[in-house]
Amino acid sequence: MAPSAPTQTTRAWQLVLEKIEIDLLDGRLRPGDRLAPERELASSLGVGRSSVREALRVLEVMGLIRTGTGSGPTSGAIIIATPQGGMSALLRLQVAAQGFPLDDVVKTRLVLESAVVEALAGDSGRELSAALAIVDAMEAPDLTADEFLSLDAQLHLALAEASGNVVIAAMMAGLRTAIESYVQAGAAGISDWDAAASRLRREHRAILKAIDAGQPGPARTLIHDHITGYYAEAGLPRAND
Repeated sequence: MAPSAPTQTTRAWQLVLEKIEIDLLDGRLRPGDRLAPERELASSLGVGRSSVREALRVLEVMGLIRTGTGSGPTSGAIIIATPQGGMSALLRLQVAAQGFPLDDVVKTRLVLESAVVEALAGDSGRELSAALAIVDAMEAPDLTADEFLSLDAQLHLALAEASGNVVIAAMMAGLRTAIESYVQAGAAGISDWDAAASRLRREHRAILKAIDAGQPGPARTLIHDHITGYYAEAGLPRAND
């Protein structure tokens, strides 16, 4: 399979991405392999070296390659396997550009976090120490609402990372900005923040207890009610779940 020829809607640098994607799918490139030199890629694809460099910059931002200057084993563009960094960065940019409706973010949270707690509850080798440390930190009486909710976002990310699913963890990391911003905005709509914080603390403990007891069903119900309950109390738009 060869990349298609340039068209009015296909930029030259996109041909370079297409070529590398094809080589990865066909097994001609694997993590640790070095890409062909810029001059060789440009010549074989009939594009300018500036287009090759543009494609490499895109791939580096996406977390697919690492580039090094000079000569030796670390020089050139090398395929690496760090999808979390690239996916998280892309999601963060979409969030910053307000490309995702809040309702869709909420629905995505419900899907992802339900899967997370189910996986953790069913895993006898689960490791919850990071999540427990965050929950303990949330017990501090002098936390502001913003500080409390920042820890809350960290807790949900820690659970995703503990699940061992790198795709879910990357998505949660990318959505973290959106999650933290809208829960903080919602705090202004809660008349009794101290009572709300106490309830959130109890819910966090209950979720972790269900996970630790190996109860996927209750854990899923608890995380669902925890997420949707906050939206309702804060007067935020509620996802149709």
